[in-house]
This record gives sequence, structure tokens and C-alpha cells, in this order.
Amino acid sequence: MSTMKAALIEAQNSEFKIADIARPSPQAGQILVRIKAAALNPLDLKIRAGEAAHARHPLPAILGIDMAGIVETVGPGVEGFRPGDEVYGMTGGVGGLQGSLAEFAAVDADLVALKPRNLSMREAAALPLIAITAWEGLAERTQVKAGQKVLVIGGGGGVGHIAVQMAAAAGAQVFAVDGGSKAEYIRSIGATPIDHAKETTEDYVARYTDGKGFDIVYDTIGGKGLDAAFQAVAKFGHVVTSLGWGTHSLAPLSFKGATYSGVFTLAPLLTGEDRAHHGEILKQVASRVEAGSLMPNLDRRQFALGDVDEAYRLLESRQAEGKVVVDI
Repeated sequence: MSTMKAALIEAQNSEFKIADIARPSPQAGQILVRIKAAALNPLDLKIRAGEAAHARHPLPAILGIDMAGIVETVGPGVEGFRPGDEVYGMTGGVGGLQGSLAEFAAVDADLVALKPRNLSMREAAALPLIAITAWEGLAERTQVKAGQKVLVIGGGGGVGHIAVQMAAAAGAQVFAVDGGSKAEYIRSIGATPIDHAKETTEDYVARYTDGKGFDIVYDTIGGKGLDAAFQAVAKFGHVVTSLGWGTHSLAPLSFKGATYSGVFTLAPLLTGEDRAHHGEILKQVASRVEAGSLMPNLDRRQFALGDVDEAYRLLESRQAEGKVVVDI
């Protein structure tokens, strides 16, 4: 029986164990991918800590939602992929599906797309979850277009920096709320930075919209961020969030006749429904990357599979300067 190395987490908040386990075989509709890079996400921290019941990923488990790699073999009924293809996708790490912190994974072919040709494996692995989330919020829920004023709360973060670039590419005037240390980067990707430590919501709504509010507000942080979004949106505007936890007053939204939408990117992985939609989004994302309008921001530090605990500590510290990626 063929084996592979994988990083296992056996109990809440425990360290990872590098183990030799059975290498999976692709079933009908699946491809076997030799994983070259796996990206970490904040959700991984919550799963490890036992604080993400909605992810339905009981321990012990292999974590890792995003990956990029090379197709090793294809299962029965798979069309569109062949051995040697370089692919990327959001393929597991929730719902009891094997994650990407392993040398191989048998994944649903509908969930992946050909990797952007101009990206490294590391860069491609950083994109799936954040790009799908940004795409669903802007291209699908709000249908962003030229001339609109768009506010991204958490605009220098994972989902946020992709949302900023997508909105800018659509011709919108983009503003991004985040810490002052990210101002230069935010400017470099096409948005006006707003330092949340220096300006209140009322301040920047007055400053940049003459008090009218923004046509679209994408909240990527939840909590106070979503409350700020309800205050910052314009009359008949649209608020979208990728973190709609907590209890919030809808009054500020209702008084403006504004619209609210939520994005739950995990749904196809958890339910098995509409998985091909994720693959289609990733094809569109790859086209934008290759056209030069979209680029992921990665932390410069590199980690191997045996360094996964160190990679998680960096993510936990909130000191990463971009997405944290593990080379497999």
C-alpha cells in the first residue's frame, strides 16, 4: 500500500504530528493531486481550537482548506483534467474532507481549476478561499460596476485585499478600512486607505461621501465591522459580509432601504451542492490573474510540512504580512 506524509492534529490545541498514512485513491469524479503548497486561513485556527462547529471537521484530522499542486491521476468520469496539469482549489479541511497539509489528496474535480500560469504554486495556493469569497460578494451578490463607491472593511486582509482589487478592476472608486501600517500596500492595489484608529465611521463617511454613504460596503471582519458597514452604506446601497456572526441591529440598514447579503464560502464543501460553481469562479479568477488585474499578497516567510506548527504560530500572532503558505 502506498503511503504519504501528512500533518495530523489529534486533539484541540495540540501540536501537529507528521505521520505516514495511506495515500488516497481517486474515486469517481475525483482527481489525485500531488500537493505542492497549502495556504493557512484563520478558520484553521478555530478548527484546531475546537471553536468552529460550523466547519464540521472533527479531530483527529488533516487541516488545510486551500491547495495548489499537480494532477497525479484522474478517477472515473473526470473530464477536463489529465495527469501533469497544475491545479488549484479550495478542496478540504472542513466537513470531514481531508485537508491540504499532506503530500496527496483525492479531491472533487469540480472544486478545482487550472492554476494561473503566471503564479507560483505558493501564490496559487493562497487564492482559492479568499478569491471565491470576494468574487461571490462583489461579482454575484452586489454586481459591482464602474462609478460606484465601494468600501472594504479589513481591506488589507485576506479576503479584503482581493475584494479591493476586484472592485478597482471593475472601475469602482475603492476605499479600504484597516490599520495604518497597511496604508501603503492598500494604495498600491488601487484603494484609498482609511485608518480605523484615526477616523470614526461617521468621519470617513462625511469625508469621502459628503455624508451620503458608500454604494457597496464589503465587511470582511464581522462584529464591529458589520455594525460599521450598516452605518457606512448609502441609501438603497448594499452591504455584504463574509463573517455575519453575532447580534446586530438592522435599523441603520432598514432606515436606508439598503440590502444585506451574506457569503458562506464553505457551503459547497459541506453540502456537496454547487461545487462546480467554485471551479468556475476559479477559472474566472485565473483569467484575471493572468490579465494582471489580481495578485495575492503572501508573507515572505517559507515553511515546509515539518514547520507547520511554526506557520500556525505566525498566523496566530497576527504579524503575518500576507497569506501564510506551507510548501509541501
